[in-house]
Amino acid sequence: MTRKLHINLFINSRGHHEASWRHPDASPLPLTDIQYYHDLAQRAEEGLFDSIFLADQLAARDDVERAARTWLEPITVLGALAMSTTRIGLIATASTTYTEPYNLARQFASLDHISGGRVGWNIVTSWSVPAARNYGDDAQVSHADRYARAEDFLQVAKGLWDSWADDAVVDDRGSGQYGRIDRIRPIDHDGAYYKVAGPLNLPRGPQGRPVLVQAGSSDTGRNFAARHAEAVFTAQMEKTMAQKFYTDLKARVVKEGRAENQVHILPGLSPVIGSTEAEAQRLAQELNDLSDPEVGRARLSSRFGGVDFSHLPLDKPLSPEDFPDPETVQAARSRTEMIVGVVRREKPTLRQLLSKLAGARGHFTLAGAPEQVADLIEDWFTDGASDGVNLMPPLLPNMLDVFVDEVVPLLQKRGLFRTEYEGETLREQYGLDRPDAGFA
Repeated sequence: MTRKLHINLFINSRGHHEASWRHPDASPLPLTDIQYYHDLAQRAEEGLFDSIFLADQLAARDDVERAARTWLEPITVLGALAMSTTRIGLIATASTTYTEPYNLARQFASLDHISGGRVGWNIVTSWSVPAARNYGDDAQVSHADRYARAEDFLQVAKGLWDSWADDAVVDDRGSGQYGRIDRIRPIDHDGAYYKVAGPLNLPRGPQGRPVLVQAGSSDTGRNFAARHAEAVFTAQMEKTMAQKFYTDLKARVVKEGRAENQVHILPGLSPVIGSTEAEAQRLAQELNDLSDPEVGRARLSSRFGGVDFSHLPLDKPLSPEDFPDPETVQAARSRTEMIVGVVRREKPTLRQLLSKLAGARGHFTLAGAPEQVADLIEDWFTDGASDGVNLMPPLLPNMLDVFVDEVVPLLQKRGLFRTEYEGETLREQYGLDRPDAGFA
């Protein structure tokens, strides 16, 4: 079977450029208007995307005065989008640090039924201090503890989703039998963090389990992904680094006894697309000109767990010594490693670094014509760097429309992307096996 690339739409603010909310071509709708998400999801479905993805944040940011970072709770949004779309996958972020596994398993199983089997869970191990304070904890949870908790959490969630056999519901009105008690079992989980009896109070969803997605790229995060993830969103700022990540993670997947084709690696791509490269460069500059360096400085601080960078001048070249050792950071470690790597290789000024990060927070950015975007996607896909892309339009809905109208047809003509949906569930779109619940 010919390998096809996968495309996920990552919806964020009015676009992934931090100044997108100010641009005149950005959507006029409030970020709390469900119509905004309906429109984007339906447009992505017109483009035959595999899925859409909603991130999350568990605390208000200090830069709310000058940055549009408020959005609706993602699991709730998926319930609405399940009714306004028919084929596209729906992925929401939920934290293993600040969520109870029984509640989460029940929510995602419900959404899988509601959507007809189109739901995925982006597993995050929350790290921010403001989030911790919102959940009654004054201290930041350590990197190691977050992943240890997540392992225990996953064991509970998988057990709950598998606690009903696929044929547990009889629903025989004539005989009066609704369910088969011999096909429903407790999980009796007794772990380091969670003690859960089970079973789930909900029959198994159409997919068996939601598609599991992960985005951590630290060594611990990669091992976690190799054991559990079926799609991996990753930030890679150059092709060679993407190839190394791809090769490394696929090897870890095989080491865990899983098939390579059961884990799709989708690097983030944030393209500014114009009819010509010059037009795209002009639009990219418009967005950069709207950026606020102090918003970028605050975002950089949060990446390093709240380190104060106010003493760094904007126009002096940086060195790795200006940043904490990523190994000591308890926040988003993989992203701090990427940032320090850029500083080591390119020696940018702080202003230049913030401009690079403003486009998509460390994901790959490009300004070019549709053919250039299609060429890059094809090159990474065919040369061992990706299984597709996590599309992060810098400006919404403008850049999504251009991608669907101009780039998707090019990928289809090259035989790289589907021309129609072939499956009903997200697992079928991704070519993933349906997990066996383990009943005889």
